[in-house]
Amino acid sequence: MFGIPGKQAVTMTPAAIKQIAKLMNKEGHQGLRIGVKKGGCAGMEYTMDYVDEVDPHDEVVEIDGARVMIAPMAQMFLFGTEIDYKTSLLSSEFVFNNPNVEDACGCGESIKFKDIDELSAEHENGAPRL
Repeated sequence: MFGIPGKQAVTMTPAAIKQIAKLMNKEGHQGLRIGVKKGGCAGMEYTMDYVDEVDPHDEVVEIDGARVMIAPMAQMFLFGTEIDYKTSLLSSEFVFNNPNVEDACGCGESIKFKDIDELSAEHENGAPRL
């Protein structure tokens, strides 16, 4: 895992913890795997999938019964992210408050990350710069 010893790769708000635990219990899944893939108008998109078997290369973060696994290729991009869950009159969604994002599209579905060299330097110095 790419990270700082003693610090979790991602954090979760109480709303996210509650929703992830609910989704895990409903179908008997081991957790949710989060990652990133190419796509969208800003270049990258977050992914979330149910996990029935933990990959030994995933970074596992478990808080109060809610478990997320971070896919290996996404670990550098997600380090320091806060996962939240928001509900409104018309929608409910997971929200990623990610300090590594440089830009996002207007619809909020795709993101652009900081340059890989900049991310590496920030994480080597202890924490992402906001």
